[in-house]
Amino acid sequence: MIAPDPENTPTTPATATTVPTVADGIKTQLVVGMEVHVQLATRTKMFTGAPNVAWPDNYDAQPNTLCDPVVLGMPGVLPVINKQAVEMSMLVGLALGCKIARQTKWDRKSYYYPDLPKNYQISQYDQPLCADGQIDIPASDEPDAPLKTIRIIRAHLEEDAGKLLHEAPGGIKIDHSIVDLNRAGTPLLEIVTHPDLDTPEQVVIFAQTLRNICRTLGVTEGIMQKGHMRFEPNINVVIEKDGQTYKTPIVEIKNLNSFKALYGAVSYEYRRQVDDWLQTGIVMKSGSKSTRGWDDVNLVTLLQREKEEAHDYRYFPDPDLVPLVIDDAWIDRIKPLLSELPLQRHKRYVEQLGLNAKDASAIIDEPKVAAFFEEVLTTGVDPKRAAAMLLNYGAKRANEQSCLISELGITPTQIKSIADLTAADKIGSSAADELFGHCCEPGNQSKSPDALAQEHGLLQVSDTGALEGFIDEVLANPKNAKIIDDIKNGKDKAIGALLGQVMKLSKGQANPKVVGDLIKQKVRGG
Repeated sequence: MIAPDPENTPTTPATATTVPTVADGIKTQLVVGMEVHVQLATRTKMFTGAPNVAWPDNYDAQPNTLCDPVVLGMPGVLPVINKQAVEMSMLVGLALGCKIARQTKWDRKSYYYPDLPKNYQISQYDQPLCADGQIDIPASDEPDAPLKTIRIIRAHLEEDAGKLLHEAPGGIKIDHSIVDLNRAGTPLLEIVTHPDLDTPEQVVIFAQTLRNICRTLGVTEGIMQKGHMRFEPNINVVIEKDGQTYKTPIVEIKNLNSFKALYGAVSYEYRRQVDDWLQTGIVMKSGSKSTRGWDDVNLVTLLQREKEEAHDYRYFPDPDLVPLVIDDAWIDRIKPLLSELPLQRHKRYVEQLGLNAKDASAIIDEPKVAAFFEEVLTTGVDPKRAAAMLLNYGAKRANEQSCLISELGITPTQIKSIADLTAADKIGSSAADELFGHCCEPGNQSKSPDALAQEHGLLQVSDTGALEGFIDEVLANPKNAKIIDDIKNGKDKAIGALLGQVMKLSKGQANPKVVGDLIKQKVRGG
């Protein structure tokens, strides 16, 4: 659907206050680097044939039903690399301008947690699959904002852990936690940026841009409520006071899965770190990183733990997996899968098709809708008219039916025909809306909009002979004498009152423009 999701609409948190500025004797600058976890929508998991929870068929699987001995870490099991997950990761890496490693390896990242049965995660440490990339994003949400380059440090492939449930299925309250291993072993692409973001708005724009890229490439469904993408901003603040520069300790906020939470957490943490520095004077030093969680109810971040260093995880090469060698031929097979990326498509829609920026964004934000719009364009329809129909007539019905515009049933050819009927003044805008709805009804995809318009009496009557009877009846009504006098005296707005009466008599089929012209002729004598 095109309608915004309230859970993913950035809003300023209620507890946020203005960050101190030079007026308070200090200058501050927010510094944010991002870690983004993307669950890849492969049929099976990263190192086993067990079903993947990020594949649409498995979204509603009951807890602990997508497991096998490999996921459970049973003795004697051996992992096998999921080739499709590797290729999806390479595709994202290419879209982000990364270099694809010619050789990469798998490492064990050791830590104990209830949702990680084998007590280690298979990841990539010093030889990531993708590295040294960059993407451009708008520097703000202003229409003509300049582009800003965000550098990508790495994008490495690993397996996801399981999760702890603090409610039973169905939202039933329990006094314990349930370990659900359905997510364990899901292919997970972790994308890490340099600290190039400096406002909460930029952080959200980057997250939205990356999500659009991944969804456009088809590597993830990107449903954040299901954990398909999780954002972990690393935040600190540079403070200038009395000619001295100070840097607050870095805080990583864990597992944010909505744009609203991302904006709120970054905004709050910016304020909190400045306030904490004003009170304590504590600055960044080696090993001073901590992690915090976001409280969606109270709109605050909460300390979780002091952050581990890399050596705490005791990384070492996984002895069960051989290094992965990637040659030029393999990369060349992936490159053709790169489609037009959202930012380039947005630019084309605005500059070449004449769409406004808001409409272009609304179409592009849902890849399947954008693909459908591209099909509609192949019919030769006017792009602005087609976009307006999709975002008005289509979005309304998609929201009512909880589906995508592209799933309503109407065909690109039918959209072109409705646009042609409207342009030829054979139907009005309200009739076009109704006709769009009839084309969406089951069984009507093979019918022409012309036939459906005739069937439902939607075609406008433009024949002057047929319309004059309705007009004469309205003009003969004594109650309209004052309106007629106003029209005679040059008040064109008064025509609307008579026009409405004619439309009612014609059951909405009269052509408003023709009726208006005829009323002028009859009342003013030419």
